[in-house]
Amino acid sequence: MTMEQTTEGAVDAVVLYDGRLLMVNAGDHWTLPSGDPEPAESASATAARVVYELTGYLVDGSTPLSQQGAEAAGARRAVVCQLLSETPSGDARLEADQVRWSSLAEAVDAGLSETVRVYLEGHTPV
Repeated sequence: MTMEQTTEGAVDAVVLYDGRLLMVNAGDHWTLPSGDPEPAESASATAARVVYELTGYLVDGSTPLSQQGAEAAGARRAVVCQLLSETPSGDARLEADQVRWSSLAEAVDAGLSETVRVYLEGHTPV
């Protein structure tokens, strides 16, 4: 089993579209869609599956992000996903008001991991 196929730790999905980031309501705050991998499921496959299950959006988990500094040991993994459907299916676990597209500037301050923040800061328009 390769590192990409381990089942340890949650995977965050970073879905960018038209300068905005897909976020889901986690009760008292907004966060990235995330979930745990199934046995032998890659981080990329986990990210794509979780986004579809939670939001109904079809994405591909195309680019795993390298973890930054001290976070690397035991940290959550993150995968950048490309949006494949502009309209979510009706099979989403979350209601429409529990899913939103946030500006990158707003998302950077949403308590995201250092790995994701660094990635987003590199993609925030000046």
